[in-house]
Formats: sequence, C-alpha cells, structure tokens
Amino acid sequence: MFYAGIDAGSRTIKAVIIEGVSLRMLAGGVVDQGLKQAALASGLLARVLKKCGLGRRDLKRIAATGWGRAALPFAGTTITEITCQARGVLHGNAGAATVIDIGGQDSKLIRLDSYGNVRDFIMCDRCAAGTGRFLEVVAGRLNLDLARPARAPGQPGRHIAISSTCVVFAETEIIGLMASGARPADIMAGVRQAIAARIAAMAGC
Repeated sequence: MFYAGIDAGSRTIKAVIIEGVSLRMLAGGVVDQGLKQAALASGLLARVLKKCGLGRRDLKRIAATGWGRAALPFAGTTITEITCQARGVLHGNAGAATVIDIGGQDSKLIRLDSYGNVRDFIMCDRCAAGTGRFLEVVAGRLNLDLARPARAPGQPGRHIAISSTCVVFAETEIIGLMASGARPADIMAGVRQAIAARIAAMAGC
C-alpha cells in the first residue's frame, strides 16, 4: 500500500510518497506556492509519483496538511499541521517534548506530553520577523545561500545585533550595516541569533 502526504504551506507545497508497511519515504518534492494552489499540488504529486513508477490509482489515500490543505479537493483527508508535526517528529525522535517550526509566514512552538500527544502550542503569525520568509529576504539582500551556514565552522567573525523586530525596518537596518562595511556573514549570524531569541521568548526561556 502507498500513501501520499501533501503539505500546502504558506511559502511552498511539499509532497511525499510513503510505503504503508515500513513507513519509508519513497520520493518527495517541493514547489513554490502560488495562486492556482490545487493545480500546483496536483502537478507536484504527479511528478513525485512518477519518480516511484506509480500512478494516483496506486495510492490508498492522500492526506493534506498545512495552511492551504482545504484547497486541495483531491485529498481524501485533511489534518492540521500541528498534529502532523508532532507525529512526524516523534517518528524520528521518540521522546521529544518540544517541537519548533520556523515556517514561511509563522513560527510555532508545540509541547508534547509523555505519550506524544499535543499538550499545547504557541503560534506567532503577526510578524514575519521570526519566520523563514525573513531569512529568505535577508539572504537575498546579502547575496548569501540560505542553505549554507553564514560562516564555516571555526571561521572568525561576530554576531551583529539586529535591533528591529519588523522585517521592513530590519531590512532598512541591514542596508545601513552593509553601507558601513559590515560583513554579510556577520549580519546573517546576527539575524539568526535574533530569530533564536524570539523563539526562546515564546518558549519562556
């Protein structure tokens, strides 16, 4: 038996194919979110299925999660991203008590009980300053690859504090830092530290 999972997030759409007995992921893919969300998700699913040599008729069920899950009419069931994140983390990290999700447009902190059930969660969706989109904007401005560390391990540098808590104001602040000769890697390190501090505050640390 084969199952498909689709995460229709605010920034990207992700799809995976799972083998039902071993729960092994056979293939996956990602596409940028857009206006025609259902068509984008359907096309992505078709490409991911092709990687496995499967068709949609081979799927036992399609489950959708994420911000846009209700907009996918071909999904047989929908599940909140909070539940999916908790279950996914526990599958790979038994005993986990806290899940942190730095999403495209919001950040979430999920607390689990001793059985792995969601006990409670906190979500920050009023400002993009603690989200993946903020990191994308800054990386683009600094011409850095977001997938790589700002600095190599052991490379000298410092964290430049970013005082602004708004993406728009922070970008203006970063432009000023660049004009003053600050190194892009140091600015990015400061941005990442600022996001970590926001998440720590959500956790009550």
